[in-house]
Order: sequence, then C-alpha cells, then structure tokens
Amino acid sequence: MGVLSPTRRWSLFIVLCIAGIFNAMDRPIIAILKPDMMADFGWTDSDFGDLAAVTQFAAAFAFLFTGWLVDRLGVNRSMQLGASAWSVAAMAHGWAITTWQVVGARVGLGVTEAVQTPLTIKAVAALFEPNRRSLAFGVATLLAGAGTIAMPFVIPALAVTTGWRGALVVGGIGGLISLALWMWLARGIDFTVRSSNETAEAGTGNPGNPVLDYGPILANRKTWAIVIAKALSDMTWWFINFWLADFYRKEFGLTILELAIPLAIAFAGSGLGAMLAGWGSTRLLERGWSVNRVRKTVMLLSALVVAPLPLVLELNAFWPVAIMMGVVMAGHQGFSLSIFSVITDVVPTAKVGRVTAFGAFMGNMGGVLISLVTGRVLDAGFGFAPLFLFAAASYLLALAWFQLLLPEIRRDEGALETMA
Repeated sequence: MGVLSPTRRWSLFIVLCIAGIFNAMDRPIIAILKPDMMADFGWTDSDFGDLAAVTQFAAAFAFLFTGWLVDRLGVNRSMQLGASAWSVAAMAHGWAITTWQVVGARVGLGVTEAVQTPLTIKAVAALFEPNRRSLAFGVATLLAGAGTIAMPFVIPALAVTTGWRGALVVGGIGGLISLALWMWLARGIDFTVRSSNETAEAGTGNPGNPVLDYGPILANRKTWAIVIAKALSDMTWWFINFWLADFYRKEFGLTILELAIPLAIAFAGSGLGAMLAGWGSTRLLERGWSVNRVRKTVMLLSALVVAPLPLVLELNAFWPVAIMMGVVMAGHQGFSLSIFSVITDVVPTAKVGRVTAFGAFMGNMGGVLISLVTGRVLDAGFGFAPLFLFAAASYLLALAWFQLLLPEIRRDEGALETMA
C-alpha cells in the first residue's frame, strides 16, 4: 500500500468518531428520559443508579478483554466487529418490556460498547504522527461533543414519536450506517503497524490468552499511573453524564424539553475544552516544550477549572449554573485528553489497546461506584453537595497520583511508529 493521504486519514477517523457518537448515544437517552423509564417500571433513584452501575460494570468487565481483542484483530476488523455488536445491542432495547429485559439489554450494550475506546486510541496511534495525536483526540472529543449537544434536542422528539425504546433503536441503526461508510473508506488499507520493538514482544506474549497477555502491562508503573488517574477523574465524568439532567430537574424544575439548552451548553463545553486542549498541546509540542511539561500543564489547568464546581450550589440563577457546568465539562475533557495522549506517548503501539482498555476498566469501575453512591445519597436526602465536593477534588487527587508514579514522561521508541 502506498502512502495514505491526509484526506483519507482524517475521513476514516471522522467516520470512526461518528460511530462513537452512536455508540455513546444510550447514555444521554436514559439520562434525559429517566422520568419516562421510572414511570414505566416504578423505579426509585437508587434503582436508576443501580441500572447505571450495571451498565458500567458490564463495560468495565468487557474492557479486560476488548483491549486485548483490538490489539489482536487490529483497527479494521475491530471496527467491523464492535460496531456491528453494539448496534444490535442498542436495537435490542426496542423489545425490552420488563426491568430484567432492560437490564439484559444494558449489559449487552455495556459489553459491546467497550470496543470503542481502545479502538479509537489504537486508530489514533496508527493514523497520526506523535505530535498530531493530541489534535486528533481533540477533534474526536469535539465531534462527540457536537453529537451530544444535539441529543437534548433530538431525543425528546424521538421520544414523542417512538418512545425511549425507539430512540435507542435509532442509535443502533446509526451505528450500522457508520460501519457501512467505514468499510467503504477502508477498502484496500492495511492498518498494521509494527516496529522492531513490537516484533520482538510479539514472540514473548501469550497469543490467545487475554488474561496472561496483561501480565507485563500490570507490572509496569506507567500503567498504574495512568489507570488510577483515569479512575478518579472518570468518576466525575460518569456522575455528570448520568445525573446532570436529574440535577437540573430537581434544582430548577425543568421539563424534558427545557433540559435541551443547559445540557447542550454542558456538552458544548466538553467539546470545546477537548479541542482547545488538543490544539494547545500540539502547538506547545511544536514550539519545543517537553512532553512531560505539556501533558502535566494541561492536566493541572484542567483540574483547577473543575475545582470550583461546588459553587454551583450557591448560585440561584439558572444561566450562571449552566455556563459553569460547561466550564467543568471542558476541564474534564482537557484532563482526559491528556491521559489518552500519555498512553500514546509512553506505551508501545502493540500494547496501546490493552493499556487503554485497562484504564477504561478502572474508569468504568469508578463509574459503578459513583452511580451506586449517588442514588443512595440522593434517596437519603443529602442532596448533591457531597457529590460535588468529591468531584471538585477528584482531578487534583488524580494529578497528584500521576505525578507520584510518573514524575517524568518520556516517549517510548515503540510508540513513535505510524502506518504508511
């Protein structure tokens, strides 16, 4: 295969990002349509928190295997398998009429969605040179944010015509359409990336055994720096994703239709924050800043942006709260983008999928914990204050841990390879 043109690289990547929007569509759907689902099944806040936790746990468990799977299958075949599976799982919600059927569909979706994160990181490592990867992550998150911005406007309209089940079916259909477009763009492309380091390590792994294949990764200090920081920061991300709509309903009495603008502001902040962090990181690297200085500077600034979160409880005006939540979401994405960038900096390409997946496993386990805690805190009448206080501190704690285990970030030779 000849040199892959920049246009085709970016086209493939954008299609992958669009598929990711449909992959994650179920989260805003159940958050926005929570009252409809609770009315259908008679759930409490704790029941809803348990449902979110079940989904997160299923995804977390699957991440132990999907990273290994992506590393083994490669970008193209992983996309074909993953998009097919999660689209079918989303569509299965259309036939769920009991609580246990909903739980089964959510478990299936959580397991199959877990392909997307290691697949995206693997694709970035394969398609883009090291200094361009932060920008690629920024574009990915901006597109995801744009898709999520549309959700509060699109989902109520879908709910009116198809119900919450139909909205999830639409997400599955969108995933299949994205897959068809990917397959057309990817025809004739060999996504294999192999450096001399990776060839050597391929002979020392444990082909066919995803558990044993994690041994060298789990023994590496870099892995634990990344995954614990990911777990602490993702607890806040999942808390906001599943409970922000509920916060607006309880604090300001908003209806489903009235939720559209404040949720759109939050997710606009998410996308813009990622794009700014990605663009800024790339510019600073091109100006000669060290990788260590760039990554940790962005992480610190992002953590400081999130720190004032509890102040939203002191603001009685709706618009300042909505804008502040957008700023908080921007801070999260700047922090998260830096962690993903570090993975492509310090991890050999052959291990990127597994390290990313293990980090996502830990992040989702954090999501399981925060979902279980949130439902019970709210049912106990404590409100959102203790949850916001934890969220404000979580990024600074994550950065402190990261600095303790990885005081100097240096690029690994095996992480510098890209495809032709």
